Amino acid sequence: MENREQWGSRAGFVLAAIGSAIGLGNIWRFPAVAYSNGGGSFFIPYLIALLTAGIPLLILEFTIGQKYRGSAPLSLGRISKKGEWLGWWQVLVSFFISTYYPIIVAWALSYTIFSFKLSWGNDTGSFFAKDYAQFGLVAPGQMGGIVWQVFIPLVIVWAVVFIILFKGVRKGIEKANKFFIPMLVILFTIIVIRAVTLDGASAGLEAFFKPDWSKIMDGSVWVAAYSQIFFSLSIAFGIMIAYASYLPRKSDITNNAFITGLSNSGFELLAGIGVFAALGFMAQAEGVSVDKVAAGGPNLVFVVLPKIINTLPAFQGVFGVLFFLSIIFAGLTSLISIVEAYVSAVQDKFNISRKKAIGYGAGISAIISIVYATKGGLYFLDNVDHFVNSYGIALAGLIEVVLIAWVFKKLGDLQNHANSMSDMRLGLWWKICLSIITPIVLGYMMIDSIIHDFKEPYSGYTWGFLSIGIACAVIALVAGIYLAALKWKKNLSEETQKEVS
Repeated sequence: MENREQWGSRAGFVLAAIGSAIGLGNIWRFPAVAYSNGGGSFFIPYLIALLTAGIPLLILEFTIGQKYRGSAPLSLGRISKKGEWLGWWQVLVSFFISTYYPIIVAWALSYTIFSFKLSWGNDTGSFFAKDYAQFGLVAPGQMGGIVWQVFIPLVIVWAVVFIILFKGVRKGIEKANKFFIPMLVILFTIIVIRAVTLDGASAGLEAFFKPDWSKIMDGSVWVAAYSQIFFSLSIAFGIMIAYASYLPRKSDITNNAFITGLSNSGFELLAGIGVFAALGFMAQAEGVSVDKVAAGGPNLVFVVLPKIINTLPAFQGVFGVLFFLSIIFAGLTSLISIVEAYVSAVQDKFNISRKKAIGYGAGISAIISIVYATKGGLYFLDNVDHFVNSYGIALAGLIEVVLIAWVFKKLGDLQNHANSMSDMRLGLWWKICLSIITPIVLGYMMIDSIIHDFKEPYSGYTWGFLSIGIACAVIALVAGIYLAALKWKKNLSEETQKEVS
């Protein structure tokens, strides 16, 4: 166990954790969620969610990884042999996400090149749907053949990921994040400064920050706040446990969690300012209100933002390159962490070399990702992402806190371990958050998702097509149980557990 690779510095770990947390959702999801759930008033439930669920869960996963020195399956298996299946479930959810996440980074890579000549033209929606990704040419459920202008950048994205992962934790992941994260912050800060100086930016910012106090008591707003925090911080993916397992034996766990959580939220706020300043400019240029142009998801990044770039008074190409490079950096840091979650698990369980684990795990994921480079790729992405996220991550997170707090009764031991390592001591608030508040909120989120999904088919898709996304979520769970039943190639004995405790 002493030979387990470690981060070269505390900054290296923190930047990697921040890199995992800051992803595409910070840029295209948070601004839209905040705007549609009360604007400025949304920040109150959002902050409460961060302090009562986000950071407590980060502390929990950092502590588990650092104390038990293993991937999610190994660490949870050391807490209790009955917990290993949960770790496998989490990393298999990460596996499914890693099959479609790189396609979005590949789109951003293409759009970085398109930015030089504004190749998307005036009708940015038609360009994305028909000329580039070509999903607008087929019906949901059809593949329609490979789209080569998507496939080629996808290969480049995977090549970068493989190179970084092959170099290891310290020389690969740490070095990459020490470059990507500062560059991401610098580039996006430049974008925000330019955006807020545009005509009409003030109207966009007013729409973003203006509080709608009538929504503060709406339960759906609070669910949206907790949902945003939960999905934004890479919790229950097996990522943070794996990353924390590479920490030295003396590490300030609690402070690292606060730095990671607050940095992620700070970037989300920065993204909201930049996006809505640009939307305000676009609204004024088109003579409409901000709500008419507000959008989220891929539509915001690949349709609305290019349209805004077209109307900038100067340096359109430069703005486009900076923006899509930001998307690439944010996407790559998250993708690397997602792949690392299951690579470390395969390496631990089967006692094989890191390169073999990467070859098997990431190699299979890369092959499957070709499905999303077809004409029907966006529909498959939307389908699988919805069910894997809703019934994979959220449910796995709920079971994680229930098992550790109520079944295994390990919160006290983990609290003592975190306090022995950290300057900031955890009190009763941490136990209350994890044993009561978080299970209630996640449980409500699950019930709410089930009600919505069975009331009417997601996105109007047929149940036949939706069965693909449902199958992916089920396979992650069933395969997790199967892998937990296999014997470890290494000895997972009481003596080994005592070494790491």
